[in-house]
Amino acid sequence: MRRALEVAVTGPDVADPSRQADDVPVGAVLYGPDGDELAIGRNERELTGDPTAHAEVLALRRGAERLGRWRLDGCTLVVTLEPCTMCAGALVLSRVSTVVFGAWEPKTGAAGSLWDVLRDRRLNHRPEVYGGVLATETGTVMRAFFR
Repeated sequence: MRRALEVAVTGPDVADPSRQADDVPVGAVLYGPDGDELAIGRNERELTGDPTAHAEVLALRRGAERLGRWRLDGCTLVVTLEPCTMCAGALVLSRVSTVVFGAWEPKTGAAGSLWDVLRDRRLNHRPEVYGGVLATETGTVMRAFFR
């Protein structure tokens, strides 16, 4: 989670972090089955004008490209904020094995707060989910941004 927090604060464009100052600071890190870091993502909606450019989706896309396959079984995604319904759906469809998130998101969360897409028994894949990891630290970053 500390690595995801680093990505949330500095962003993927370490050379010029100010380019992403307007995006909500959510960071995601995708780890492979061996525990190696495969990809990172930080919200880039404002930067790219892409409504789907959430941290999780970007990390999944980059990780799939690196592995050369869309199935990310055995992989773990660590993200600083509870995934929304779009991201939760992408996590299910990509077959990620484990999702770890920091702060809970009661307004849009889809991993136990508002909805629980990741553990919905009607779906064909359900990753393991661990929520609230370093929730105080991840929540502090979010609150500071919205002040």
